[in-house]
Formats: sequence, structure tokens, C-alpha cells
Amino acid sequence: MTPAQWQREEAARWLIQARKDLNAARLLASPEPSRSVFHSQQAAEKAAKAFLTSRNTSFRKTHDLVELGRQCTALDSELAALFQTAADLNDYAVVFRYVDAPHEPDETEATLALEIAQRVFEAIALRLVV
Repeated sequence: MTPAQWQREEAARWLIQARKDLNAARLLASPEPSRSVFHSQQAAEKAAKAFLTSRNTSFRKTHDLVELGRQCTALDSELAALFQTAADLNDYAVVFRYVDAPHEPDETEATLALEIAQRVFEAIALRLVV
């Protein structure tokens, strides 16, 4: 396997995982919105990592969509507004997974998070040549 083939396949694997998180977020939006928002954040994060991988850009092990978005935007400035919006998902990676969360997300909040993650996923999927 050539390095270019590996890079395409690795990016595709990230995107597959992002799609799985989107599906989980969709299924959990009504019965478990606090779990749904976590999967929405994960979908956006993994889509960003797919994009960076496809552009042969390394990234550190992080859940920070601001940091990942900055890296993606440096490669494609058209992603800037999208990742500014996606930054709203950041707290769902950690803060809302524990009992001391500032509030319990409801279905409306979960649906909004899912919509943001879906937009990130779609924008990245369009840019990948896999």
C-alpha cells in the first residue's frame, strides 16, 4: 500500500466513525439527549480528523474542536464559519458526561447539536477524495 492509499483509507476510517456517531446522536436525541450531544461532538471531531488526515496534517490527541477547526481552516478557509459554530459542541465532549454538568440537555438542544455535527460531516465528506 502506498502512503497516499494509506492516507485515503485512514481518512475514510475516521469518516466512517464520524457517521456512526451521527447515527448514535440521532437515535439518542429524544430518549437520552445528554448522550446524544456527546455523540454529536464526537462526530464533528472525527470528521475534522478525517479532513486533517486526508491532507496529511498531524493533530494531537484532543477533543478540542476550536483547535481542530483552526487546523482545518488553515487548510481550507471556507470551513472557518462552520468550525466557529461547531466550537459550541466542545463542552459536550467532557463536561456533560458527568453528574456535575451545568444542566441536563433536552431534546431541542440535542437536535441543534446534531444539526451542527451533520453540517460539519457533510462539509468534510464533500472535501474528501476517498
